[in-house]
Amino acid sequence: MKKYIYLDNAATTALDAEVLSAMLPYLTEHYGNPSSSYALGREAKAAIEANRKSVALALGVSPLNIYFTSGGTESNNTAIACAVNELGCKHIITSSIEHHAVLNTVKRYCERSAIDCTILTPSTQGFLNLQELEDKLIEKNKEGIKCLVSLMHANNEIGVLLDIEKVGNLCEKYNAIFHSDCVQTIGHLEMDLKKYKLHFASASGHKFHGPKGTGILYASERVKLSPLIIGGGQERQSRAGTENVAGIVGFGKALELSMRNHPEESTYIRSLNELMRNALSQSIPDVSFNSPIDGLYTVLSVNFLNAMPGSLLLAHLDRAGICASGGSACSSGSDGGSHVINALGLSSSGSTVRFSFSKLTSATDVDEAVRALSAIFQSTVPVA
Repeated sequence: MKKYIYLDNAATTALDAEVLSAMLPYLTEHYGNPSSSYALGREAKAAIEANRKSVALALGVSPLNIYFTSGGTESNNTAIACAVNELGCKHIITSSIEHHAVLNTVKRYCERSAIDCTILTPSTQGFLNLQELEDKLIEKNKEGIKCLVSLMHANNEIGVLLDIEKVGNLCEKYNAIFHSDCVQTIGHLEMDLKKYKLHFASASGHKFHGPKGTGILYASERVKLSPLIIGGGQERQSRAGTENVAGIVGFGKALELSMRNHPEESTYIRSLNELMRNALSQSIPDVSFNSPIDGLYTVLSVNFLNAMPGSLLLAHLDRAGICASGGSACSSGSDGGSHVINALGLSSSGSTVRFSFSKLTSATDVDEAVRALSAIFQSTVPVA
């Protein structure tokens, strides 16, 4: 089997062996439906509730604030739908560099409902002007229009971090609902969701060595969550469908491990990010970085100026066994390049590649990737 150097951990991560071990019993002997009243069902239900408590503890909230979902996309959709349909939000404030799970959902509601939106434009470094946000909140507050503010905690392509606590304070001051896509930060940063004054926050298990198809929506006690998926009374009548018990157990275990080992692992991963930044600067001419030094430590977005087109560079990397992405993996195959890079207003000359790291990445992986890139830029042999 071909050996790959995997540097696309912002897209997904490998399942941790301890997580798999925790999940397996709920795929075999503890297979009961948690809605069933007999012992086998009660065992499954108990596992869900134990992991709800574990997740809540890691995030500084009550278990009653945690709802299990299929992932970040469902959680984002549920939060936005609830804000528009149940909480009276008639104006949405978001940014041009949000994940499409937010941008496309906002677009859909603006097209089909009596609401409009403000799209904040970032600086060339990806930072949002929070004075612009406050000015819009003041304007809408004076008009008596309730706002939903939906801004991601860390951008999935360039790793720029939002001052989430400051945004939470602004939303509280102007009576706005605050939702944050925290898919890239929950599991990678120590989080206190109550401190940030969030109404909603989204997370996805496969970003921190949990299983795919698992996620949570945090909903503050200040809001009543309405279901996006209609059917039975699961998740306290807020998310219908038989629960993914093994996946919930896996999510809980992955978050527990991530937070327990966070000091050591974050320091290690940050060192890999710095190693690659420095090695590329020394080895490749005309290279620059979209990711700020103090951004999310797992992500490094690199501009190779005046280089071959991004799709060609990624094809070369693939042939060399290097797994990376041109932006967000969720956008693979879409036209027009990365909407995030386009929104930064940077020159389109050359290529942008996102490298992202995890606890399973090694310094050797980074060294080999840099050597492969050096060889690619020294060669003019086209991809077959």
